[in-house]
Amino acid sequence: MPYLVQTARAIEAGLRTNPNRVVLIAEAGSEIVGYGNVYLPEPGEESPRIRITVLVSPAYRRQGIGSALADRIEAAAAAAGAASLLIVVSDDEPSRQFSAARGYTLGRELSHSAAELSGVPDAPPVPAGLRVADFDAVEPHAIWAALAATADDDPSGLSDAPPYEDWLASEWEHPELRRDLSIAVLEGDAVLAFTTTTADPERRVTWSASTGSIPAARGRGLAKLVKAVALGRARDAGLLTAFTGNDANNKPMLAVNEWLGYRIAGKAWTAEKTL
Repeated sequence: MPYLVQTARAIEAGLRTNPNRVVLIAEAGSEIVGYGNVYLPEPGEESPRIRITVLVSPAYRRQGIGSALADRIEAAAAAAGAASLLIVVSDDEPSRQFSAARGYTLGRELSHSAAELSGVPDAPPVPAGLRVADFDAVEPHAIWAALAATADDDPSGLSDAPPYEDWLASEWEHPELRRDLSIAVLEGDAVLAFTTTTADPERRVTWSASTGSIPAARGRGLAKLVKAVALGRARDAGLLTAFTGNDANNKPMLAVNEWLGYRIAGKAWTAEKTL
């Protein structure tokens, strides 16, 4: 998954700090060759759609490892009360065939995009009465509140807003979160729009983990503003390339990304199965 900005440190931190997951691995000798994951629903959630993941190293595919992992992962999701399962399918024929054989129906197309930071345009002016700040200058609860107000609007269904304490541990304390490159637009102390940036300094790349404007602040160009400021600061910090992912039909955000210089570099699909 070359478009994702994930370091070993970040993966380890996620395994240690996120309590709402079931994780399985497949081993060949001492080598981990496959991985399965269930994102558990919140307690009391009725008939949830549960997201799962199954990944197998390319050299070990077509040996039944993916099927064995998927059997156990799907069973764990069913035991957690899932009414349906949501997965992301890579845009290649073997992955599509594997998901179809297990009863998944392709849904929404996802795009992965890359932008060379040297070509990022100048940020638009800040509207009167508002201010721009990085996350170090914003109360984390205000960021979480804005995330909670926007997560359900992601058409892909992949965004969520965990309870505040869980979000603090898994997202705010994420080891690759660059608060200095994560930007918010505020009116007083309220966050109207935000973009969250993680980075891998060794690869000199960033990932825009989430960008959103609260419903009452949409149509004012604030998503464009926060992303332009964030990418400009990433460029000035010596990073080279920015990656992001979007629902392929999220036209407002895709228009912002095109203006920023992002170009489509790959795609995937969501797929769902009813239990």
